[in-house]
Amino acid sequence: MSGQILEGISLRDATIQRLSARVKTLSAQPTLVVVQIGDRADSVAYIKAKKSFGEKIGARVIHEMLPEKVSSDAVVSCIKKHNTDHSVHGIIVQLPLPVHLDQHTILEAIDPKKDVDGLTSTHTQELWEDGSEIVLPATTRGILSLLDCYQIPVEGKKVVIVGRSVLVGKPTAMAFLNRNATVTICHRGTQNLSEETLRADILIVAIGKPHFITKDFVREGQVVIDVGINTLADGKLQEEVGKRKLVGDVDFENVSKIVSAISPVPGGVGAMTVASLFENLLDLTGE
Repeated sequence: MSGQILEGISLRDATIQRLSARVKTLSAQPTLVVVQIGDRADSVAYIKAKKSFGEKIGARVIHEMLPEKVSSDAVVSCIKKHNTDHSVHGIIVQLPLPVHLDQHTILEAIDPKKDVDGLTSTHTQELWEDGSEIVLPATTRGILSLLDCYQIPVEGKKVVIVGRSVLVGKPTAMAFLNRNATVTICHRGTQNLSEETLRADILIVAIGKPHFITKDFVREGQVVIDVGINTLADGKLQEEVGKRKLVGDVDFENVSKIVSAISPVPGGVGAMTVASLFENLLDLTGE
C-alpha cells in the first residue's frame, strides 16, 4: 500500500484564487521585478512560470534581462534603480549567477523591504531570531504550506534535512526550528547517512541527485518531502529544458510504498514555490 501523496497542484490552484481575491483589495498593483543574467534555459523556464502566475493573480512582472558578461556593479545599479521605484514591491535575482559575479554583493543590494525571496542578511537575521518580519525563501514557505495543508504536525517532530544550501537547506532548517522541531542537517560529509534519515519523522531532501534516496533510507510512518528537480532523458541527465522527464531526489516509485506520506516530483513542492513567492510579494505590497 502506497503512502499518501502530498500533491501541491490543487493547493497552488487554491492559492491562485486566494491571491487573486487579495490583489483586488489592494490600492496598488503588486509588481515584481525579476533580474536575469544570461539566458540559461532553466532560468528562462522558471521566469516564464513566474510571469504566468503573476498574470493569473493580477500582479505585474517586469523582466530585466542582462547579458552574461555583465559586471557586478551593473547588476547592482539595475537593482538600485528598482529599489527607488515606488511602483515596485518586490525584486528577485534569478539564481544561479554566472561564476564571475559576486552573489553576496548583488543580493545585499536588494532593499530588504523588496526582498521577495528573503535572501538578504536582514531577513536571514529575522529568521535566525524568529522575528516578526520574516520573509521566508519561497521553497521553504512552500514546504511548510504543503505540510500545513495536509495537517501534518511539525512541533516536537524529528526533522532530517539532506542538503545545506543557502536557498533551501539552511533556511528550511531554521524555519522548522522556529516551529519547535528537532532538526538535523545532513550533507556530503555525513557518515552513515541512512542511520540519520531512518531516525526522521519528517525527511526533507534537497541535494539535486536523481533518485538518491532509495527504500534503504526510509521506514514506515515517515513523511518525505522531495525538493529535488532533476532532468532525465533516456535515463541520462541532460541540461536542456525542453523535452524532458523531471524526477526528484527520492526514488518515488519504491519509497512511496513504504512511507506514510510523500511529495511527488513534479507536482509537489515545486508547484508551491512560485505560489509562495507571490504570497511574499503580496505581503510586501502591504494592506
